[in-house]
Amino acid sequence: MTDSSADSLSLLDDLLTRARRAGADTADALVARGVSQSVSQRLGTPEAVERSEGHDLELRVFVGRRQAVVSSTDFKPDALDELVTRALAMARAAPEDEYAGIADPGQITRSWPAIEMFDPTEPSAETLVERARVAEEAARAVAGVTNSEGAEASWGVTDVALAASNGFAGGYRRSSFSIAVSVVAGSGQKMERDYDYTAAVYDADLEAAELVGRRAGERAVARLNPRRPKTATLPVIYDPRAGRSLLGHLASAINGVSIARGTSFLKNAMGEALFAPGIRVVDDPHRPRGFRSKPFDGEGLPTTRREMVADGRLASWFLDLATGRQLGLASTGHAARGAGSPPSPGSTNLYLEPGTTTRDALIGDIERGFYVTEMMGSSVNLVTGDYSRGASGFWIENGEITFPVSELTIAGHLRDVFRTMTAADDLVFKYGVDVPTIRVEGLMIAGGQD
Repeated sequence: MTDSSADSLSLLDDLLTRARRAGADTADALVARGVSQSVSQRLGTPEAVERSEGHDLELRVFVGRRQAVVSSTDFKPDALDELVTRALAMARAAPEDEYAGIADPGQITRSWPAIEMFDPTEPSAETLVERARVAEEAARAVAGVTNSEGAEASWGVTDVALAASNGFAGGYRRSSFSIAVSVVAGSGQKMERDYDYTAAVYDADLEAAELVGRRAGERAVARLNPRRPKTATLPVIYDPRAGRSLLGHLASAINGVSIARGTSFLKNAMGEALFAPGIRVVDDPHRPRGFRSKPFDGEGLPTTRREMVADGRLASWFLDLATGRQLGLASTGHAARGAGSPPSPGSTNLYLEPGTTTRDALIGDIERGFYVTEMMGSSVNLVTGDYSRGASGFWIENGEITFPVSELTIAGHLRDVFRTMTAADDLVFKYGVDVPTIRVEGLMIAGGQD
């Protein structure tokens, strides 16, 4: 345990004692401390070097089945007393919620795995400046790149501590590093932009700044002189950068809040074959160096690897204690929270398992189709499952990626998207949601008339 975690847990113990003494039946509290530094530059000129440090405190109290959540950045004793007084006054005025409440002592975890999620490396401002410089210069060096929207390099650390009157007390620390660059190609009315970035929990896992910059420049140039093919119903290939959004739609549709409220088109789909046999969607909070890894959830319950979709069938919801109680089910250990709001369910490291087909094979038998590299806007109705999004990318002709296309709309229904989904074998773990290249059949591609 770090000194910061020990200090935070001591602060939380004091706060919970004050809350119980003042009349709270039960309570929990969270402290999040963070420090970050970022630098940015544009056209070779440094624009900003920023460093921030902050901390937030959240207290949730219960009076019977009435709850209230308050937050503060003031940790002084007088401020803690005021925080408790305000929280209890709010709780007594709140309506009863039969599903609210902290975990029973028998539900909390008292031990958890050690996960690789903190790198003590702290890059200097000069190091971050150099990374941003190299990334932007590499992007601008690509023939056809005419302007830059800038490059940025950053680093950060977050400490989280959670404690509750049921006996739970624990904390963890997470680090993050990133490099990003965005550039413009072309001129006049024929300009296109694109970007690239790398992000990692450990500094050594970052891709080279020069590689990130070169990819950003090449992507921008490749988008020049796009066309708008005629409207048609065709196969669509999702580049992993764009395909991650499909898993995001699934996660929202099987979130316990939507299921309990009956506002998801998948509310009655548990056990249903939503995907083709063999498809698996996994949520793994213990993945080493995972962006959303955590040893316990936001209510002090144990976390575990879980198949949300198993062999094509929907196998689990994302549940916290409240949504689990409402549905008559146990929490799945997916409670997430931040200072100022009660827990709610959410995914951790979510990914679609790779298939056995190569990316080139997914594309190779397509006579006409759309290779999507970027999604824009969203008209996804999770109550009905209707799916419509703006997109850009490249046209596929006779199994080959050909000319760039833009200002297209992809439309269909998410059930059809999931049912016809095929995964390639090129999954790479990079972010909090990861997918391989994905092929989906029979989507409406709304374009132009040329």
